[in-house]
Amino acid sequence: MTIENILADIKKRAFKPVYFLHGEESYYIDFIADLLENVVLSEAEKGFNQTILYGKEVDMLTIISTAKRYPMMSDFQLVIVKEAQNIKFGKGDTKDADPFASYLENPLRSTVLVFCHKYGSLDKRLKIAKAIEKIGVLFESKKLYENQVSEWAMNFVGTKGFKLDTKAGAMVAEYLGNDLSKVANELEKVMINMGDRKTITMDDIQKNVGISKEYNTFEFNTAIAKRDVLKANKIVDYFAANKKENPLVVTIGQLNTYFSKIFTYYYLADKSKSNIASALKINPYFVQEYEQAAKNYNFDKTCQVISLLREYDLKSKGVDSTGNTDEGELLKELVWKILH
Repeated sequence: MTIENILADIKKRAFKPVYFLHGEESYYIDFIADLLENVVLSEAEKGFNQTILYGKEVDMLTIISTAKRYPMMSDFQLVIVKEAQNIKFGKGDTKDADPFASYLENPLRSTVLVFCHKYGSLDKRLKIAKAIEKIGVLFESKKLYENQVSEWAMNFVGTKGFKLDTKAGAMVAEYLGNDLSKVANELEKVMINMGDRKTITMDDIQKNVGISKEYNTFEFNTAIAKRDVLKANKIVDYFAANKKENPLVVTIGQLNTYFSKIFTYYYLADKSKSNIASALKINPYFVQEYEQAAKNYNFDKTCQVISLLREYDLKSKGVDSTGNTDEGELLKELVWKILH
């Protein structure tokens, strides 16, 4: 069942008796649970008919006992189990040993039972997984690849009546990563500050998300790709002076990801724009930059850079280092060797 179908049914009040929301991406788990909390019961009904439980604090018998209660002066009761990843599901995997399996055979239709199982997935081989799918919703919220984030962000602001231009979308993906909760929160801040304008630009992202307009990883990667020594060194100086916001280990990690993609580029038989974007898992907007980087860093140089990054990663952690070298000095030394 797709997220669109689940949300449409909830809005139509076509509730299922059990919702098991699981997976590595917490955004949709919270989104569905919040929507159910807002739709199933009125504010007046919540006092007697809404129960929030936490996986660390309850056992399955308590959850099922709560689910078997009948609503008071309402058509439904809502039971939400948060932190459900702390509960062991499928114990014994038989109805005699597992009260949840027994409940799934004949769930109370006036109860909407919701499990929020974050940062991991339920084993779909368990009998309870098949039972949930038969009578309720078993929804796995998977992490997006980084090259999918830009399109997701564009769709997200689109539902709010805004438009995210291509370059701004690329910056969101590059700078914020694929944590959708973080991306959504930052974009909400941007939209609040848009005034009457409806098109979000890169300047809006930089201004409202706290990204330095000139000195950020987005611009740093571009400078490295172009072998723009002056600009790269200006950004290095900024990073060195603002180590707390730009720790060396993170910068090295980002460079390693960048050059690993350049390395992958050399092995692509099909170097069409769409295939490069797919293989490197990047936004198509960045394809031209990687093509340019591959021209500026031949295969041997790319291998050398990856080796340097590993060496300086170890140095940043005190391996083969006196321990007296400042992080900023290490970064300057590393970037000089990359660019020359």
